[in-house]
Amino acid sequence: MAVLVTREPGGTWLGERLREVLLARTGANAATDPTTDAILFNAARRQLVTEVIRPALEAGTTVLCARFADSTMAYQGFGAGVPLEQLALLESIATDGLRPDLTILLDLPPEVGLQRKSPGEITRFEAEFDLAFHQRVRDGFLALGVSEPERFAILDATAPQDAVSEAIDEILDRALTAGDSASEPDPEALRTTR
Repeated sequence: MAVLVTREPGGTWLGERLREVLLARTGANAATDPTTDAILFNAARRQLVTEVIRPALEAGTTVLCARFADSTMAYQGFGAGVPLEQLALLESIATDGLRPDLTILLDLPPEVGLQRKSPGEITRFEAEFDLAFHQRVRDGFLALGVSEPERFAILDATAPQDAVSEAIDEILDRALTAGDSASEPDPEALRTTR
């Protein structure tokens, strides 16, 4: 089975340039408007969908993407307060309705997630946004997971790394095996503890 791994923002020439802009530390005097962030993330997403993801899917390739439209809903919507209806409209334009078959959500308290970041991984979202913002983002991701339990597998990422890795492998094996047999994955088989 052919598998393509990509990321957001990124995965294309334009996406990588927008990634540099979107994730760079700006300082307090150069804060970016959350709606502007959402538009730019969706511009990168649109390019990734049209240039990489859709052609790969049409060729029968499985696509694994680190982040997708749920991240914009969680960060700019739940975290920063952009109306979810506006974000849904931007998402529909950017993706032409393309949605993941499976989303694995690694859930942990924001203070733990922030502590796990190495200095080289810290973007403006970690450096310039407070803990309350990150808690709203987490709550948003969990709300999205609850609203689409057939798509989301929520993993307790406070578990030991080996256990989380094994759980991800098991979820992916089940999903990919179900795809190979031309049947839908059993949603309950994909659910794990939160």
